[in-house]
Amino acid sequence: MAKIKHNNFLDSVDDVMVRAKEEGVLHLYASGSTLSGRYLEIDGKKHYHFGTTGYLGLEQDPRLKEAAIQAIRDCGTQFPLSKSYISHPLYEELEHNMAAIYNTPVIITKNSTLGHLAVLPAAVRDEDAVILDHQVHWSVHHATEVLKTRGIPVEMIRHNNLNMLEEKLRELGQRAEKVWYLADGVYSMYGDFAPIDELMGLVRKYPQLHLYFDDVHGMSWKGKHGSGYVMSVLQELPKQVLLIGTLSKTFGASGATVVTTDRKLYSRIKNFGGPLTFSAQLEPASVAAAIASSRIHLSDEIYERQQDLQNRISHFNRLLSQTDLPLIDHNDSPVHFIGTGTPATGYELVKLMMQDGFYTNLGIFPAVPVKNTGVRITISKHNELEDITGLVDALSINYKLALEHTQTSLQRVRRAFKLPEAKASDTLDASKYSGRFQVSLESSITRINKELWNTYMGGKSIYDWEGLRLLEESFSGNEEQENNWEFRYLVILHNQEPVLMTYLTCALWKDDIFSKKEVSAYLEKERKMNPYHLTSRVLSLGSLITEGDHLYIDFNHTDWLEALNLFFRVLEDLEREFQAEMIVLRDFRKDNRLHKHFNLQGLVRMDMPESARFEQFDWESSADFISSLSKKSRAHFRKDIATFQEHVDVQIRPSLNRVELRRCYKLYKKVKKANLGLNTFTYPFQLFQNMNAHNAYEFIVLCNDDDDKYRLILGVMYCYKSGKTYVPNLIGLDYEYVNEYGVYRQLLYHTILRAKELGMERIDFGMTAGFEKRKLGAEVIENVSYVQVRDNYKLESLGILQGATDKLS
Repeated sequence: MAKIKHNNFLDSVDDVMVRAKEEGVLHLYASGSTLSGRYLEIDGKKHYHFGTTGYLGLEQDPRLKEAAIQAIRDCGTQFPLSKSYISHPLYEELEHNMAAIYNTPVIITKNSTLGHLAVLPAAVRDEDAVILDHQVHWSVHHATEVLKTRGIPVEMIRHNNLNMLEEKLRELGQRAEKVWYLADGVYSMYGDFAPIDELMGLVRKYPQLHLYFDDVHGMSWKGKHGSGYVMSVLQELPKQVLLIGTLSKTFGASGATVVTTDRKLYSRIKNFGGPLTFSAQLEPASVAAAIASSRIHLSDEIYERQQDLQNRISHFNRLLSQTDLPLIDHNDSPVHFIGTGTPATGYELVKLMMQDGFYTNLGIFPAVPVKNTGVRITISKHNELEDITGLVDALSINYKLALEHTQTSLQRVRRAFKLPEAKASDTLDASKYSGRFQVSLESSITRINKELWNTYMGGKSIYDWEGLRLLEESFSGNEEQENNWEFRYLVILHNQEPVLMTYLTCALWKDDIFSKKEVSAYLEKERKMNPYHLTSRVLSLGSLITEGDHLYIDFNHTDWLEALNLFFRVLEDLEREFQAEMIVLRDFRKDNRLHKHFNLQGLVRMDMPESARFEQFDWESSADFISSLSKKSRAHFRKDIATFQEHVDVQIRPSLNRVELRRCYKLYKKVKKANLGLNTFTYPFQLFQNMNAHNAYEFIVLCNDDDDKYRLILGVMYCYKSGKTYVPNLIGLDYEYVNEYGVYRQLLYHTILRAKELGMERIDFGMTAGFEKRKLGAEVIENVSYVQVRDNYKLESLGILQGATDKLS
């Protein structure tokens, strides 16, 4: 089978960023010739600035500015030499002052990202293991890529989940000398804190545990001498804790600090810490500004500034508590996150706030799950109390407008973030989707008018009315939970004419369904002990066993977009009813007209495995068909198909006897086991029994025809007749004979001949093996799906696993 084209995470991120840029909320440029901290000018308009990470306003302090200017005059714009050889004259005082702030010697790095790249490979030894907090900063995640190339185990836990951490500790501790837990002190999106006291309790319980904190968002506004949030809790730095601080953001200059009381580790990092050794050092202006800031930190002035900022934060929290705005985490950090749910509502709120003269940040995928978009607001010393009052007043008005403009509700947002809901009915009832449309939401195809369904949804794959009745019967009452599916049928009519029709299923999927086969092979070993490891309940357009255009929309109807928005509301309610962890809308062309609307609702585009379709029936005989192929394909036919024809017997069977059916089911399971590129659970035998009894199914059976060999079924194609479409939707192969008799290619060829014989107009060949199908004249189609996850944890866990298999393969 041909390799599957796998999803590209960067393409998905780019998709979201491009949409946000088009909406005018990302990749903006500040205008004007000056910056003050309190205001930000965009397109010539002045905005109150609530997006800075300079929480104490030190980047605008005259002392820092003058120090930087004087350093340029005295030392030039840079000192272009590795710090391993010699540091420029200003470094010594900065290192001395930072050591006084932390009460231990420090290492200065160019920035925190380079700091992580320098520190982690030096601190984590080959015999160690690493556990990432799910929400630790991207720069920490990125630095662990280097560790994977050395075969160091890198795993992940859900955010601040100490039970999960302890479980991983016990597991990894059996084979690792040290286990490093990587976390933020203050998390950059929601402003919540690491549970430092509880983590230190685990350090005492498990001596192997070492903690690595990125505290760049906790720096300066908290702690003795502004040493940060982590130090405010710890007071003194234990040997088992490695701390990354910053000289940028709130500190007001540039650079980062590496702090450890482990002298051997300190020496190892300083002597050979990658970017520390080979990268340029901080510019004199940056070091001078940092020196000026460090002097403030070492004086009592830092505590006055901290208290001043805390007064502003308290004022903001007090005002916010008098509103119904969904604040995601209640804390006293400068970072706050107001949830909007969908990107569409987030874009709209940011734009409305800018119209009223307030600049705030958009928090969007991949920093947060795409359905957990929101507005990130930072409070700084630049913000006057009246500015903060005006901000909350504007938020209260504009939040309601943003919900109204994007046809959503506060209830839906609160559900997206699992916040306590306002009083409302939780019952899923189609009658609540009132308005211009007549809406039917049914749990069985038998409750849908057969003629109506087949007119608009028939003739495509196996999801005409009869095909869906077969699937309902096959995927219910099975022993295995993965083979019991929930079905829902949605019909939206206007004046008795359909505007939108579809069906959905909720079923248990393997999270690696579209991952690399190496990832699936690794996970299948894990599933021998835990069959449901890394699996999720998925609400999907269509089903695992069908493919094609599952969503009918009458784009000529003036209100089709309103019907689509109604569909999104139904999706949310079904997600909640089934407790689904993921929504997957499948089988769309890349250039489909719904792309923008899916993005705005928080659905991220992902590549799917290629599928194939055959429609070239303008030939009369098998000889004509072969002549219609390209020269290269004809050579392929002679070598890989014609050579074996005299050795096989091909029969078209309307049904199989009991022994044959068992044999064919066994062959299906062989294909299922071998095809990890599309990793699903094994379908139940009940499905094959129902197919065998259904008059729309037939079986292309290939047996050996050698006189001196025992007659045996070598392969079978399970084919469904859906109007003028022929659907070979499952296959069984005996891999012991697949090469000897060219079994797979023979089955493809005879499928085409059979479809021609039946007068079909199209063959839906299904996913994977597009290379083989193309040789016989099929068109290979690149489809995409749109995915929405409840949180990013499982996707990122698969990303870590995929990265590890890449490095080790």
